[in-house]
Amino acid sequence: MLLQETIGKIGALDRGAMEQAQKHLDSLIKPPGSLGILEEIAVRLAGITGVPRPSIEDKVIIVMGGDHGVVEEGVSIASQEVTAQMLPAILSGVAGVGVLAKHAGARLIVVDVGVAGPVCPGVQKRKIRPGTGNIAAGPAMNRAEAVKALEVGIEVANSEIDRGAGLLAIGDMGIGNTTPSSAILAVLGGYKAMEVAGRGTLINNEVMERKIRTIELALAVNQPDPDDGLDVLAKVGGLEIAGLAGVILAAAARRVPVLIDGFITTASALIASKLHPGARQFMIASHLSQEQGHRLMLKLLGLTPVIHLKMRLGEGTGAALAMHLIEASIKIMHEMASFQDAGVSDLDEEKIMKL
Repeated sequence: MLLQETIGKIGALDRGAMEQAQKHLDSLIKPPGSLGILEEIAVRLAGITGVPRPSIEDKVIIVMGGDHGVVEEGVSIASQEVTAQMLPAILSGVAGVGVLAKHAGARLIVVDVGVAGPVCPGVQKRKIRPGTGNIAAGPAMNRAEAVKALEVGIEVANSEIDRGAGLLAIGDMGIGNTTPSSAILAVLGGYKAMEVAGRGTLINNEVMERKIRTIELALAVNQPDPDDGLDVLAKVGGLEIAGLAGVILAAAARRVPVLIDGFITTASALIASKLHPGARQFMIASHLSQEQGHRLMLKLLGLTPVIHLKMRLGEGTGAALAMHLIEASIKIMHEMASFQDAGVSDLDEEKIMKL
């Protein structure tokens, strides 16, 4: 089975490459660690790729689309039709992620893994089923469907890596998807619904209360097992969430860095890390979303967001922006001079301590 084969290939970071990367960074004309997270990214990239001074050529953003039966509970102010309607805007480059993908020089791949209606030309048609079930009344999908959706993500990621992708980023499109994402966080983090539910598309207090009750009901009805990531995904997850978790697992197995976006994609990251804890080593958190609960997700994963811009759009927009900083970290490794090369007196730790 593709899922198990992929999980079985996930290894550890290359500590030797990381040590060499850190040694090189410390030799550059700057105080040690003075470029902060940029240096941390460079070292992480070395560990992921196994190359002390890595380079990344082809960048790809994979956006997965899926609908959610839970919208029947009135948890979103947008109608379900908006999911399919947004895909052409993403593909044509006029939606947020389309604009920022072009700005980052990244290829944009849009995949229908569970949109309720027909989708426009240009979208990869990999539909497992037309939307999930209503998690307030029963499971989102069965285990076999969850596995199929995960494997769609694996296949799409593998295809892009085979084409030369050296950096993947993930984005989502699915009306109502903050509700299952909140449910996933509640289960895997041991939180109450009110601690993880956010306002999504700026829902009012009445809808917010309904959303909290819906999450509570979904957890009571489905009783997802927090020790079984596939059970959590099938019972209270989403098809696009599953597909994106598959992308993460494939990236980890192929030793390719993957940029996580906001709340929804980080729910996918939680699922991926539950299926294989080592997968989190290959993730980079692009930003901190304004959606309540995202900070809790990142804490569970042990990831530090690269940027803080008060964003909450999703789609992969934060990941697209973070690509510029990933490339900046690589340029530091390749283009910044060492003390010896520049003829500058070394500022080693011992000298700094004496100042």
